[in-house]
Amino acid sequence: MTFSVHGLVVSRGVAIGRAVLVASSRADVGQYFIEPEKTEAEIERVRLSRNAVMEEITRLQHELPTDAPHEIAALLDVHLMLLQDEQLIGGVKHWIVDRHYNAEWALITQYELIARQFDEMEDEYLRERKADLEQVVERILRHMKGGASPLQHPGVRAGSSRKQSQDLLLDDTLDVPLVLVAHDISPADMLQFKQSLFAGFATDVGGKTSHTAIVARSMDIPAVVGARSASQLIKQDDWVIIDGEAGVLIVDPSPIILAEYGFKQRQGELERQRLNRLRNTPSLTLDGQRIELLANIELPEDTLGAVQAGAVGVGLFRSEFLFMGRKGKLPDENEQYQAYRKAIDGMQGMPVTIRTVDIGSDKPLDRFSGKAQDGQLNPALGLRAIRWSLADPPMFLAQLRAILRAAFHGRVNLLVPMLAHVSEIRQTLAMIALAREQLDKHCIPYGPVRLGAMIEIPAAALTVPLFLKHFDFLSIGTNDLIQYVLAIDRADEAVAHLYDPCHPAVLRLIADTIAQCQVQGKGVTVCGEMAGDVGMTRLLLGLGLRSFSMHPSQILAVKQQILRADTAKLKLWAQEVLDSDEPSTLL
Repeated sequence: MTFSVHGLVVSRGVAIGRAVLVASSRADVGQYFIEPEKTEAEIERVRLSRNAVMEEITRLQHELPTDAPHEIAALLDVHLMLLQDEQLIGGVKHWIVDRHYNAEWALITQYELIARQFDEMEDEYLRERKADLEQVVERILRHMKGGASPLQHPGVRAGSSRKQSQDLLLDDTLDVPLVLVAHDISPADMLQFKQSLFAGFATDVGGKTSHTAIVARSMDIPAVVGARSASQLIKQDDWVIIDGEAGVLIVDPSPIILAEYGFKQRQGELERQRLNRLRNTPSLTLDGQRIELLANIELPEDTLGAVQAGAVGVGLFRSEFLFMGRKGKLPDENEQYQAYRKAIDGMQGMPVTIRTVDIGSDKPLDRFSGKAQDGQLNPALGLRAIRWSLADPPMFLAQLRAILRAAFHGRVNLLVPMLAHVSEIRQTLAMIALAREQLDKHCIPYGPVRLGAMIEIPAAALTVPLFLKHFDFLSIGTNDLIQYVLAIDRADEAVAHLYDPCHPAVLRLIADTIAQCQVQGKGVTVCGEMAGDVGMTRLLLGLGLRSFSMHPSQILAVKQQILRADTAKLKLWAQEVLDSDEPSTLL
């Protein structure tokens, strides 16, 4: 009987195949007390399994294919750090020695204790990092049981329990395509994905910024995450359709549905090929408006994908990724300088916009530390981003000096996040001036930078003229702007349905920001999720936006929309949308 399971859209495309189920190792962990004299033996079991996982990940790092997404390499580093974290290992020893728990029970207990700290974090990205910890624990448990990677031995039956017509619809191939259904998938397992038979995957957990989603997008794999009970509802060897466009899994589809999605899959492949032909096509509208398509990146290595996608620059380099997962140890000035220069070199003369670190109380540098949030009822409204930078002048000056030094080697824009007050603007400008003075004092060369501010707080969007007095350009961070305007945490399932990019208040703030920048002759870019949403491209063009910054994988699809657009006609329609009480009905 056909049924569907809904999840989140994270990587577009359609995959069709038989399900391979991977059960959680935590599901059948035995819980029992051990004799005191056996504590050392239990601790040794954990230590040996932990070491085996570390060796496995280290080996994978050395064997990493040259075409592997850099996200996987970075996440493998994170997993190695988690495996060495004293709070995890020390906590396990505590439960074994003091409570006499067996090794598996102690590991699960400590995982759950640390996981609660992640659950209390306000920031969506950091909250979803709990998945990294969970996967480390899963791998240790798997080794304690003597198991292998779930992608190595899928154990799939190629049986003929379904109609032969369904097999024929899959291009008469002898190799039955497979889709992976799991509670979650670790980065180490993802490494084997390209070499496997899997056409797509679905997970019970995860969000749009989970590592699984990030890797799926970078590898261009059809995927649905956050499907909750998928691994319980779907049976081994079931036929499954993964509709990445709608975030839906269709289980045991009828021949008619299967044929429909087979056609959709083939159309998707043809569309991908057509989009690839646009790579070197100038981004011009039908009425001759040149549109700037930029890339959002997290690490210097991302520039390769940006250039390959046809980006004309980097609109957002999220520098906080250089600071995170380091157990509280900050990158020094020279390390940052080298990273920024690598990104500049990677863009081959095209501009790179570096955002100063957007981290703070809700993005603790030590990912197991809860101290950063002590005494704060709502860290999302606390000491973060520019507030955190201004509160730590040595750290901020080191970053500013590194950015200025990197600007000596190419075109650099310096972007400041979460500004709201004129006092913050003045302090920031004073710090930039001081950084220049310090470089001059030591005769260190540096280059000019264009200064920009993020518009992501309603107060900033309502005082744009003030910002334009001090900055060369503005960048609208739609993710935070929507969240703050509507007082909605989109990661909270109870209210996520109210997170609405098309809310009249949101659209009016965006429209006003664009219009005021145009009047002043200043540049303005949208760098949030809205920029890469092809459903919003025409509206943003109609509102006057001429610069979009997005994940490199989204650039060609947005370019296609631009090539088909007439901004003169869209301007009138966009005004109708702005005037509507329900703008989404007109899109």
